[in-house]
Amino acid sequence: MIAEPLTPRDPAPAVSRSIRILGILADAHGAPMALSDIARAIGAAKSSTSNLCVVLEDGGLIQRRGSGYVLGRRCVELGGAYLATFDQVREFYTLCLESELLSRELVQIAVLDGTDVLYLARHEGRAPLRLSAAIGDRYPAAATAVGNALLALADPEEVGRRFGGLDVFPRLTDQSTRDVAELQQKLAATRSRGWAVDDGGVHPSVYGVAMVIPPRSGGEQPIAIGCSLMKPSMTEQRLEAVLHELRGAVRALSNPLTDLGRES
Repeated sequence: MIAEPLTPRDPAPAVSRSIRILGILADAHGAPMALSDIARAIGAAKSSTSNLCVVLEDGGLIQRRGSGYVLGRRCVELGGAYLATFDQVREFYTLCLESELLSRELVQIAVLDGTDVLYLARHEGRAPLRLSAAIGDRYPAAATAVGNALLALADPEEVGRRFGGLDVFPRLTDQSTRDVAELQQKLAATRSRGWAVDDGGVHPSVYGVAMVIPPRSGGEQPIAIGCSLMKPSMTEQRLEAVLHELRGAVRALSNPLTDLGRES
């Protein structure tokens, strides 16, 4: 990483250069960087760079390793503090607004609750669609794309136990999943393709797709993000574009240190 030179109007040159030092060391991926290399990268004299490194080292943000510097433990503490404040619902809305495609679509996130899904958030965009669940609504998990995405995380035996008391599933449309055997087939297809489908199971005119957002820690419950599309206006190209954006959303919401919508 080569830093850009400071502008004459930089209000706090020392702070700006310190931030650049942290970025340079982060880009080094743990390889120690010599003081002279850091100075060259930030475009500063070796003596002033040394002063900055002393302050950063005193604050625990960098540390010496051999003849160079690496990031310090304080960076881990700060990162942990940031992750503790990460709100997936808030970030979901930010992500939808910042995505040119998702901003125009109906996008939701939901969590599995027994044999139902509970919807936690809804971004309506500019899509002319009022046929899907609102925040706080419950829908049969077997009929929905988000429900199928979450159920596919479980093995078939667990799915059978979860739905063992239901001989016939609630039917929202003629295309809704009818029983455990049909659900198991849908979940097998979901696991194979990596994303779930609702082809008219909630509303005859709606085609839904969904993916799981992995939890950031072992104690958290996974959630799913889904997009509802009007079948008459859906094309293969539009579907692929939505799936592409949902994959980016999954990365961003499962790891808040990932730039929203950035392709890895």
